[in-house]
Amino acid sequence: MKRTSIISVNFNQPEVTIDFLRSIKVHANLALTEVILVDNGSRENREADFLAEFPGVIYIRSEHNLGFAGGNNLGINRASGDYLLLLNNDTEITSGLIETLTNELDNNADIGLVSPLLLYFDAPEVIQYAGFSEMNYMTCRNSVIGGMELNTGQYDQDSRETAFCHGAAMMCRTADLKSVGLMEEQFFLYYEELDWCEKFRRAGKKIWFTGKTKVYHKESMSVGKESIIKTYFMTRNRILFIRRNTSMLNTLLFCIYYISFASPKQILIYLGKGRKDLVKWFFRGIGWNLSHSKDSTELGFKI
Repeated sequence: MKRTSIISVNFNQPEVTIDFLRSIKVHANLALTEVILVDNGSRENREADFLAEFPGVIYIRSEHNLGFAGGNNLGINRASGDYLLLLNNDTEITSGLIETLTNELDNNADIGLVSPLLLYFDAPEVIQYAGFSEMNYMTCRNSVIGGMELNTGQYDQDSRETAFCHGAAMMCRTADLKSVGLMEEQFFLYYEELDWCEKFRRAGKKIWFTGKTKVYHKESMSVGKESIIKTYFMTRNRILFIRRNTSMLNTLLFCIYYISFASPKQILIYLGKGRKDLVKWFFRGIGWNLSHSKDSTELGFKI
């Protein structure tokens, strides 16, 4: 029988992670499931607590925060399953999740990555994700399908290609990584899963969504508080994503659009919110791309 390796990354959220492990114990076939937990530079070592809750968990501790991609890559390198299921530690799974996702992969060899329906944990009747629309590479903008809709079962039978998977829950075959490779750790935070989807596409694989199963995500329904780290990496990585995944001509046209239109608009938004402090980090995100190659692993931000 084929086995699945579940990989999740914890960063200073031990209680949330314990809830996540409990959901796996309840809803997964543990005889066919390997669970790998990467503790990604957390302040406290809570290995004993995690093992007490889930004695079979494979615990990996990194003394430094390696970011979303780096933490998951640590787990991937340790995994022994035929399938890899990357789950945020602030998710809780449902019965049949693993079986449904593996069936999607088994029934269509062209699928590279697949994500399930995501619902908000605190508002389980509200959809967070049912796929993504195609990216406009001139503006680096797209939209989430189903976002904030009431879940009436409208996506329950969907099984279709989509533009991008959602980083909170996505599965692939371990064997496909021989041609695709791991996630790019240079992103650190934001856009890394979108870049990974592009790598799968270049390897001839499709990006997939299925509404036949679901995951509950504890992410807030609100946009969330702006921060220096979010501003910097969202700016830096939006440009980096375009540099890595489009032609020189498209990159040039995107930069003209970004500098001429998107940047002034964003700066006005920050000023309107009274967040002049974020303007500096917005420009630093742009500046990183002017001074570093698209393959540079220098973050430009002290973590």
